[in-house]
Amino acid sequence: MKIVRQLLAAAALIAPLSAFAFPIATSGTEGNPVLVGSAANIVARYEGNSASYSNDLYLFTDDGIAGNDIFLFNNQGSAIGATVNLGSFALGSELVFRLHVNNTNTDYFTGLAGRNPDGAFHARVQGNWLPNTTLVSFEDLYNGPFDFNDLSFSFSNTTTPNDIPEPASMLLLPLGLAGIAVARRKARQS
Repeated sequence: MKIVRQLLAAAALIAPLSAFAFPIATSGTEGNPVLVGSAANIVARYEGNSASYSNDLYLFTDDGIAGNDIFLFNNQGSAIGATVNLGSFALGSELVFRLHVNNTNTDYFTGLAGRNPDGAFHARVQGNWLPNTTLVSFEDLYNGPFDFNDLSFSFSNTTTPNDIPEPASMLLLPLGLAGIAVARRKARQS
């Protein structure tokens, strides 16, 4: 019985730290684009929501054909953990996602705030949420409250500009590798 009470007390301490049972991208990542980071297929995974509105998530195709975007998930009908394989895309290209709010017939997009009807960011995009995985969390209300808890999903083989090493760092990589090789060689000779 004492162990049960200790576990309940520990759970009570942890509960306030996580208001939602699903991940939400971190603050400060609003407006980041989702970039293709690999030649491998992009796989989308539904992570969860706490929205009362019904929202559909699409991959925006920008092909000029109305209704041609690719449906991924509905925040009320998709199972948490459901995945969709989107295929492969050109390395470095931006993938734009559209959240359609069925209750208000309003669309919000990842990336630039100017894409949205209220001129505000409606998606947080956190690169390297998990290795080689980007987490995206949407806000579904015009002018906020901007808690970004209305639909969260992740993508494998994607990145954000913040994840791309700067050229100076890339120049240091060969030097670091050479240093490791020299150190190993010296260790073998000793």
